Amino acid sequence: MNYSDLTANIQDIVENSFTADQLAMFTQQAEQKIYNSVQFAALRKNVNAVLTSGNKYLSAPNDFMSVFSLAVIDGDGDFSYLLNKDVNFIREAYPSASTQGLPKYYAIFGPTTTNAVPPVITDEISFILGPTPDSTYNVELHYFYYPESIVTAGTTWLGDNFDSALLNGALLEAIRFIKGDAEMIGLYEKMYAQSVALLKMLGDGKERQDSYRSGQFKIPVS
Repeated sequence: MNYSDLTANIQDIVENSFTADQLAMFTQQAEQKIYNSVQFAALRKNVNAVLTSGNKYLSAPNDFMSVFSLAVIDGDGDFSYLLNKDVNFIREAYPSASTQGLPKYYAIFGPTTTNAVPPVITDEISFILGPTPDSTYNVELHYFYYPESIVTAGTTWLGDNFDSALLNGALLEAIRFIKGDAEMIGLYEKMYAQSVALLKMLGDGKERQDSYRSGQFKIPVS
C-alpha cells in the first residue's frame, strides 16, 4: 500500500475528509508507535566509523533509534563486541580519560555538543567508551533506525509488507482526532492491537529462528 492508497483508505473508512497535514500526522504517529513496538529486520542497518586515539566519545548516526550491536575492529581485522553499560559504570571503572586501551564497554552518553563557545547541544546521541581508545580503530555499529516516512517516501517496507498495522494505526489516530464514540475507538484499538501482534510474530518471532535450530512449529495434539 503506497501513501496515496493509505490516505484514501483512511478517509473512506472513517468517512471523513482530512487535510494533507492531518493525514500526514496520523500516519507518522502510527509509524512511530509501530517502530518502537516491534524490532523487525527491516529496521536495522549498519555503519562503519573510526575511533581516534584519546577520544572516548563516538557520535551516533542521525537516524539512530537504538543499538543492535557495537564492535571494535583491531589491526588484525578481529571483531570485539562491546558490552553495554551505563555511564556511571564507565565513569567509575575508568575515572581518568588517560586510561587507554582497546574499548570493552559502551554506554549511551546523551546529546552531543559542538565545539563552539559556548557549546551548543544538538539533537543527536553520542556514546561513551571505556577505556578510552589507545589507537585508531574501526568500529561497526548495527542499529535500529527510523526509516523515511511513507508520507515523503511514497512507499516503504511497512506499507508494502505489513500495511494492516500501518492502516489500523493511522485509523486509530484519525478516529481519536474526530472524537469518535468510545465503541468505535475501542474497535479500532482492537484491530490495531491484532495487527501489531501479527507483526511481532514476524519481527520478534519468525525472523529470529529457523526450523534447523528451533524445530518446526507444532500445535500440541490432545
